[in-house]
Amino acid sequence: MQEWGSYMKQYLVMASEMKRYDTNTIEQIGILSLVLMERAALVTVEELQRIYGERRARVLVVAGCGNNGGDGFAIGRLLMLQGYCVEFVLIGERARCSRETAAQIEILSKYGMSVKDAIDGAEYDIVIDALFGIGLSREVTGLYAETIERINRMESFVCSVDIPSGVCADDGSILGCAVRADMTVTYGFYKLGQMLYDGAVYCGRVICREMGINDKSFLGDVPGWYTLREETGETLLPGRDACGNKGTFGKVLVIAGSSQVCGAAVLAAESAFRMGAGMIKTVTAEENRNILLQAVPESMILTYDDPGNGTENGIGKETDDEIQRDAEFEAALSEAFDWADVILIGPGIGVGRQAEMLLGKCLTESKLPMVIDADGLNLIAEKPYLQELLERAGTGGRTIVLTPHLGEFARLYGCTVRQVKDHMLQYPMELAKRMQAVVVCKDARTVVTAPGAKAHYLNTTGNDGMATAGSGDVLAGMIAGLLAQNMSGMEAAVCGVYLHGAAGDLAAQKKTRRSMMATDIIEQISHVMEKRAKEC
Repeated sequence: MQEWGSYMKQYLVMASEMKRYDTNTIEQIGILSLVLMERAALVTVEELQRIYGERRARVLVVAGCGNNGGDGFAIGRLLMLQGYCVEFVLIGERARCSRETAAQIEILSKYGMSVKDAIDGAEYDIVIDALFGIGLSREVTGLYAETIERINRMESFVCSVDIPSGVCADDGSILGCAVRADMTVTYGFYKLGQMLYDGAVYCGRVICREMGINDKSFLGDVPGWYTLREETGETLLPGRDACGNKGTFGKVLVIAGSSQVCGAAVLAAESAFRMGAGMIKTVTAEENRNILLQAVPESMILTYDDPGNGTENGIGKETDDEIQRDAEFEAALSEAFDWADVILIGPGIGVGRQAEMLLGKCLTESKLPMVIDADGLNLIAEKPYLQELLERAGTGGRTIVLTPHLGEFARLYGCTVRQVKDHMLQYPMELAKRMQAVVVCKDARTVVTAPGAKAHYLNTTGNDGMATAGSGDVLAGMIAGLLAQNMSGMEAAVCGVYLHGAAGDLAAQKKTRRSMMATDIIEQISHVMEKRAKEC
């Protein structure tokens, strides 16, 4: 498969990167700063007019001393020239204004407009929030905090310029307090803090417009984060050979379920099929045979007698007959390793002796690409020797994809869930390097990274309705199905996460977020791929 082109990616930038691209555009490309400011104002006015049309609304511009304030003043001036009733407020000392913002104030004065130093008690249809831009890095206090709280109390449509004042552009954290915008118009590229929570909530609807800063401004320094464009879909997937057969499209060995859990095996196997895998063999406890035959009749089945059936952690005494059956099963498992193209292990297998044995064999007796999920991850966190085997396999070049949710990630990394959330952009990279594996850190915004990756993926599809039992099993099956079709580990993980979220969004439209189940996500996999293919 060819490497994805930039047309599929939507870059996400940090504040330092955006400042560098701004400087490159001014100093290397030669577009003056005031020209960029004017163009930013023009595209913002266009977006406001999409909402208000010919209606001449009453507008309040609340600006700070930096260039974000200059953008706000330019926006207000253009609205004024089109007949809107606009008032201007500068929060801060005029002597501290940037050169560009001072120039915008001078232009306003020549139009006969005055700039106030405080918000009065008037009512407004629109408030333009231009207090702080993406460079804010300290907590908002004093007069600025009071101003933000005042804006949030207004019953007005709030449009933030580039990013809501008080939101950290790098991680979405709230720096003391922040403007709650109805719409944010951002320029050039989306910022990471607009996509991450809590910033995503404060931004409202985010619209990115080009105003002169684009990928030509990189000058070889490409952003470190990206998401996928909404119109992307079928174009991500590996091609289908019209002359192919079921073996052509990959064989997945799904090791899932136990004597106590069956649903995880069903969900993972069906999801791998839905992503285009040609053949599935499901390895599970004998107790699950009949259910699997009915739920996923397309899957072959290899079962074992769970020696821990009904005992704590799957640990129980084995009889001679059970030992003999184990030997037969292990021989069949070795044959399954030779048959398969990809292994998925973990969903619902438990953390007992049987599960430990299965994972150990996958790590030592096979070199196939492997997805490790759920209980497989918990076993690695509990058993140092399994972690050593995993690291050794990854160092040897084997493709391994780990798919932890925050709790599983915290156990693997050795930290608290809170610490994971606070370092969502950093810790997955470190774990990927340590484990020598692709890491899919699952949360409301899922991060995908790999050791040595030049760019990391932040997923923006999906919704809170997907926070339901079995959703992770579906994702693991989807990624395994893509790996079986010769995608790289990073590509399969990114594509799987994106389409999983997109299917969840479609399921939410049909079932509502409150009523969604994991099976609803599976039902929408084919529909979401068809929908994206038509859009492309």
